[in-house]
Amino acid sequence: MVSWLNKIPGRLYLLVAVMIFAVANSVTRKLTELGAQNLIDGRNPISFCNVLFVGNLCALLALLGVYYPQLKRSVFSNLSSRDWCYLLLVALLSGALAPALFFSALEQTAVNNVILVSRIEPPLILFLSVVFLGARVNSWVVGGAIISSLGVVLTVVLQPVQPEMIQMSGFQLGIGELMTAGGAIASAIANIISKVSLQNIPLGFFNVMKTGLGTVIFFAIALFLYGQEHFMDVSSPLLWKWMIVYGTVIVVIGQLSWFAGLKRTSASEVSLANSFNPIAGILAAFLILGETPTTAQYMGGLVIFVGIMFNQIGIIQQNKPSEDNNISSSVGFKGI
Repeated sequence: MVSWLNKIPGRLYLLVAVMIFAVANSVTRKLTELGAQNLIDGRNPISFCNVLFVGNLCALLALLGVYYPQLKRSVFSNLSSRDWCYLLLVALLSGALAPALFFSALEQTAVNNVILVSRIEPPLILFLSVVFLGARVNSWVVGGAIISSLGVVLTVVLQPVQPEMIQMSGFQLGIGELMTAGGAIASAIANIISKVSLQNIPLGFFNVMKTGLGTVIFFAIALFLYGQEHFMDVSSPLLWKWMIVYGTVIVVIGQLSWFAGLKRTSASEVSLANSFNPIAGILAAFLILGETPTTAQYMGGLVIFVGIMFNQIGIIQQNKPSEDNNISSSVGFKGI
């Protein structure tokens, strides 16, 4: 079985991963709509909060089954108190805060807005890598990052005025878009922390601990802020039925496919696969939810696409082995 899996081309693994990640937002929104059709005493059992918590639990169980051999006592004992602090910080940022902000954003704005605004994460990672890691990039990559960031700004500021928008520096900004930007910032910071401080931790151990700690942190914060009644419907059979599928397919198979692809492909191939993520996400939103892009989304998305193409040219010109084949590699929101 393992030898058969090793024969699968790395590009195919990346394609599968990108397709899975692309549908994550739309599937999440669709599941909450399904829950709204099956209320329990007026409450939605498949709320975003329950999806995040139970989805994390299901993903954790699946990850334990896959990575159990890496959970050795020696790995735990070799971690210093500093390593644990960094691991806790990464779990807080990318395992709890970022997904919570993304999920909250899905309650406030269109899926396409979340997809496009979250594209601020790659330029942020690039900027932080240059500042803190001394990464060297050419003018094409820098230009692509700037253009993509401009596309995100256009997507946000050109949105039609809505009652729930807030005034900031003369612009009307949507709460959902701001939450998405906050989630992208948290994820980008966690990415850099992982690269700087956690590279010696085995991949499987890192994924299991990040998911487990992130679940505990999120549950504790939600319990403190909203009380235990917030999780009254967490035992709903309807919720668990869908979360078992969601956590296994969206999170685990998506992550395993992505990391398998990273090991078998070059930086330019990874970058190219990553560039299709927003396109596939918008297509998924149309097919699953019937969302048609707005004028702001068309304009912002077109500028982002131009930025992605600039970045792709830069990656090809650098012609280096992938520097992203590690535990912190990311293509944005992955469901949890």
